[in-house]
Amino acid sequence: MPVFTLPEPALARTVRGAGSGQPGLLLAHGAGGGIEANYGPILDGLAAGRTVVGADFPGSGATPRSTEPLELDVLADQLVAAADAEGLETFAVSGYSLGGPVAIRAATRHPERVTALVLTATFAHADTKFDLAASVWRQLCESGDRLLLAEFSTLMAFGTSALNAFTPAQVRAAAEALAESVPPGTPDHIELARRIDVRADLAALTIPTLLITTTADPLVPLSLQEELADTIPGVHRADLATGHLPFAERPEEWLRLITTFLDAQAQG
Repeated sequence: MPVFTLPEPALARTVRGAGSGQPGLLLAHGAGGGIEANYGPILDGLAAGRTVVGADFPGSGATPRSTEPLELDVLADQLVAAADAEGLETFAVSGYSLGGPVAIRAATRHPERVTALVLTATFAHADTKFDLAASVWRQLCESGDRLLLAEFSTLMAFGTSALNAFTPAQVRAAAEALAESVPPGTPDHIELARRIDVRADLAALTIPTLLITTTADPLVPLSLQEELADTIPGVHRADLATGHLPFAERPEEWLRLITTFLDAQAQG
């Protein structure tokens, strides 16, 4: 098995908690998101009893936008380099949305480092529906109409019942707030999501893996998520009745699923 040399760490990092003998936890966020945006509501809970390191992809958080198209292998190696920089020798990886295939590739390139995977609202490749949604998303990013982009993102992120709990005026206000916080690297993240294909990696995963499917997800079809459940050997599956934003719709339940799984792995 080849050994891949890690690059100098280049991703901005968020660090919480202090390990108590457990492997650490590395976080990989979604397209157009960031560690604080995607994991912020559950960071303190994740850090109870373990060291958590979150890495912001290029163009998110304090990480500068890349001048080149993003490459999956480079991003996976940079994710592991972020753990290295914070002194984590072994760690589980939690990948949300785009962070899922990044986590999978990190596990297959660095199997001696990754002890477990938690995959949420994620995919191994883009099908036609997802690619079309991503194409429109990317074009809206380039249009300069940030409010329309935010409204589309809201439409594609929340489950129907969650969205209908708000009035149109409340949704408009939320979109106006979101329009001010779109990371500059979002178009690059979207293009990477459209190109990714880690289907060949799935059968090689021999570490404990939890797949959390977001069953009311308008963005990542449930069929794409279930493909992971059908392919990863010995995968544990948990369904979460949310759209694409478990941290916004059901953060406490999402946290419980992740920590229960990680605690069980730590206890052997």
